[in-house]
Amino acid sequence: MYFQNKSMFESVKEEAYTVWRRLDPDKMLSEIQKLETKTLEAGFWDDRKGAEQLFAQLNGLKDSYYPWKELIDSLGDMAELMEIYADEPDNPEEEAQIDAQITQLKEQYGQLKLKTLLDGKFDKNDCFLTIHAGAGGNEASDWANMLMRMYLRYCERNGFKSEVLDLLEDEGGIKSATIRVSGPYSFGYLKGEAGVHRLVRISPFDSQKRRHTSFTSVYASPVIDDTIEIDLKPEDYRLDTYRAGGAGGQHVNKTDSAVRITHYESGIVVQCQNERSQVMNKDVAFKMLKSRLYEYYRELKEKEHQKDAIEKKEITWGSQIRSYVFQPYTMVKDHRTSVTVGNIQAVMDGEIGDFIEGYLQWAQKEE
Repeated sequence: MYFQNKSMFESVKEEAYTVWRRLDPDKMLSEIQKLETKTLEAGFWDDRKGAEQLFAQLNGLKDSYYPWKELIDSLGDMAELMEIYADEPDNPEEEAQIDAQITQLKEQYGQLKLKTLLDGKFDKNDCFLTIHAGAGGNEASDWANMLMRMYLRYCERNGFKSEVLDLLEDEGGIKSATIRVSGPYSFGYLKGEAGVHRLVRISPFDSQKRRHTSFTSVYASPVIDDTIEIDLKPEDYRLDTYRAGGAGGQHVNKTDSAVRITHYESGIVVQCQNERSQVMNKDVAFKMLKSRLYEYYRELKEKEHQKDAIEKKEITWGSQIRSYVFQPYTMVKDHRTSVTVGNIQAVMDGEIGDFIEGYLQWAQKEE
């Protein structure tokens, strides 16, 4: 038989086996077995915090080991199948089925290979994604709304749960929004979206049909648990309550259920109005603040106390990480990685995987 994807299979097999050997699977499996034995010991749950940390370590090892083991086994089975059919007469139907399976194995390998780049401390965590419109009235608000939809569609396409925690609407779209993205490696995948996004198009708000440039900033931070200590005193922040706006139930616009927290030192402001009570909104807002502050202090140390490199860059010219051009041509280009996509409608519909993968590869080289 003739297999159209034979060379693809051999390439994927060679690359996958190289990564598998680098992972040191025997050592990884031994560590999994040791940790599983510990979970069965008497009194294991007496130290609940320690037990949860051990389970997190165990789940991380399993998440790294078993998907790769499944792929390696599948590649071995496919190699045997192709060898069996190698001298058989041509059979277009069977050849097409095997070629399709090879394509699936390549996609499976690509997804696992991408995960090997997600090795940051909080890459496996959920993510807070905050969007702020730059100056520019309706045009800027509409652009922020378009980006919010892009990320919500990305979540939908990739099996992540998304929840809009706070939304400040404007006549042309939105002034700001905060989304919690939940699912394995949410922060790892979306951390590279942080920065300023630039739009060039003929504005639908301009009666003279002139071309406009708009900017929106995006900030990503990991959802962190109570094991991470953040020193936060009452005198370090201001807590304001106000009436939530928009849909949400009978409590909306009748009670001061929405919460805004301003942290004095960093200038970070977080707010939440999505939950049904002030207490719940307050709890979520403090989690958001804790997440942002962890990133703030970490980057503060890395950037040698250069605050202007930590907070979002000015939402203007020269600071964008990515440009989206609708007219006179269509193109989306990431200025860090040079990844370019011509199908702008697909990008705005959530197909941003090329940019995410490009950023992760670029970030690894930059380290």
